[in-house]
Amino acid sequence: MADSSDSVSIDMETFPLGGKEFLIKTCYGCVSVSVYGDQDKPALITYPDLALNYMSCFQGLFFCQEACSLLLHNFCIYHISPPGHELGAPTSSPDDPLLSVDDLADQIVEILNYFGLGAVMCMGVTAGAYILTLFAMKYRQRVLGLILISPVCQAPSWTEWLCNKVISKLLYYYGMCGVVKEFLLKRYFSKEARGSVQVPESDIVQACRRLLDERQSLNVWRFLEALNRRPDISEGLRKLHCRSLIFVGDSSPFHSEALHMTSKLDRRFSALVEVQACGSMVTEEQPHAMLIPMEYFLMGYSMYRPPKLSVSPRSPLSPLCISPELLSPESMGLKLKPIKTRIALEF
Repeated sequence: MADSSDSVSIDMETFPLGGKEFLIKTCYGCVSVSVYGDQDKPALITYPDLALNYMSCFQGLFFCQEACSLLLHNFCIYHISPPGHELGAPTSSPDDPLLSVDDLADQIVEILNYFGLGAVMCMGVTAGAYILTLFAMKYRQRVLGLILISPVCQAPSWTEWLCNKVISKLLYYYGMCGVVKEFLLKRYFSKEARGSVQVPESDIVQACRRLLDERQSLNVWRFLEALNRRPDISEGLRKLHCRSLIFVGDSSPFHSEALHMTSKLDRRFSALVEVQACGSMVTEEQPHAMLIPMEYFLMGYSMYRPPKLSVSPRSPLSPLCISPELLSPESMGLKLKPIKTRIALEF
């Protein structure tokens, strides 16, 4: 474990059960990590999408009582924020070298070493899912499993690259302006959640819009530049032998990317959950849809929560509306099958 002088510890009371924030010095700069739960338990690390931190990316999931109970029953949670994305982060210096996605993945190893962690469970959303997948490919012995939400694994398409370049220029010269915020909200949420002339945007979209105003635009620009130079890691996915559980909203702009990634993973160790009427951030838009698939996924690791979850009236997923494949014996171990939730929300 690193020397205590390498970090600053700040009490945090925002999430359920409270937590501590550590600012950890790595070879690639300082990284904020917020820790919740009993550090004697196995570790679950999270990594958010572009321009987000754990508060804006995982709040819905952890404010969901059943999910919070399930995860904190089994894990101590380590929320990693991309450099400069934590609450109150200062603006990066324009002279600081740009980090690559490999640098960001290597940072995670230093964070695990600081806390004295061995193999960990990983949960990431889109850009964060890419970073954690790359980390798992580079450091296989440090990863127990992957829970990925709307992940990407290919290099940016020409269309995405060009769009990212335009947004990057706007961020650099105009900051978190209206065009950038609308681009990001489309990236995160379904059209239904974003609303229309007749229907107001949902509370979660309004909250996310306010949180985006708090981001330092230059820090977001640096993360976007790294993502826009990401390599295609598709061919290395089949060598991953940790279990992988993928969630994707059927309205996500990364839906086809998630399907591509699923096709490249070893089917003996992976499962796909498509959530209807949802964008990329299933953790915020439909966190209840993650509950039962996660519980069955964790059963493969002999982890579970005392049995209230499967009959919870709060969950839109019940044993009667889950695809039969999820409840098959194979889903209890390594041989998880692709599945699709059968829920539809009314707006």
